[in-house]
Amino acid sequence: MDNKQSFYSNGKLLITGEYVVLNGARALALPTKFGQSLHISPIEQQQITWQSFDHDGSPWFATELHFNDIIANTDFEEEDPIKNTLVEILHQAYKQNPNFLAANGFAIQTELTFPRNWGLGTSSTLINNIAQWLQIDAFQLLRESFGGSGYDIACAQNDTAIIYQLENELPKVEPVLFSPRFKDNLYFVYLNKKQNSRHAIQNYMNKQQFLKPETSKISAITDELIAVNQLEITNHLLEKHEIILSNILELETVKERLFPDFKGTIKSLGAWGGDFVLVLAESDPTSYFKNKGYETILKYEEMII
Repeated sequence: MDNKQSFYSNGKLLITGEYVVLNGARALALPTKFGQSLHISPIEQQQITWQSFDHDGSPWFATELHFNDIIANTDFEEEDPIKNTLVEILHQAYKQNPNFLAANGFAIQTELTFPRNWGLGTSSTLINNIAQWLQIDAFQLLRESFGGSGYDIACAQNDTAIIYQLENELPKVEPVLFSPRFKDNLYFVYLNKKQNSRHAIQNYMNKQQFLKPETSKISAITDELIAVNQLEITNHLLEKHEIILSNILELETVKERLFPDFKGTIKSLGAWGGDFVLVLAESDPTSYFKNKGYETILKYEEMII
């Protein structure tokens, strides 16, 4: 008899509210067509054998974990931070559901459907899959391990656009219809690098007492984006959002920094400067970005559920 269990979670993109979602701003988040699977089979030994595979089937991480190390939250050698992080997640999961380490062990495999450097949620999809498997609270598991706003967990669990908000630090998830009639003018371009966002985070943290009006402005932009369905107004709203965040973070917008001659709107997503940007253009911008060395350009409908 095959006792294998499988779980799947969606990846994520945060369209509005980066950073200020932590201050209670209403943020528009979109689950992606890309995500991650988790496959679990029982084994007799009291340990977990773990294998992680990238989108092309190539293994990128493998380890063995003994139950005692998970229960004790053992920290391994510094040169193995992925293993340490995995132990931390499983330890926090064990605190919510100790029974899962009570008997047999597990052979576990994870499979991404996107290149893991894309930043679509390798960690959040893993956390949500583990939470599904062990029937525990994914938001609590995120809070106790990685931290963050939790919008990525909400995307992992939903197959539609959502407005995500923290109220009294608790997640509020509101499924919404977001289906712009100008979808064909929307693209996602991968910037090929992880950005060190320490400087931006420091500026954001230093301005906490000044952020209430900015948070309200971002919430209003989020609500307007859902309500309007016109390219020109959407252009204006995305540009307005960029300026507000640029002032908070004391960083140039991505368009000012990398694409000042581009005819169209470019909006940062997530931690400013890395991973994907959202592009709104009246004509196909693929050749423009490829000429500048950016090879990964996805149409809206290739990326978003």
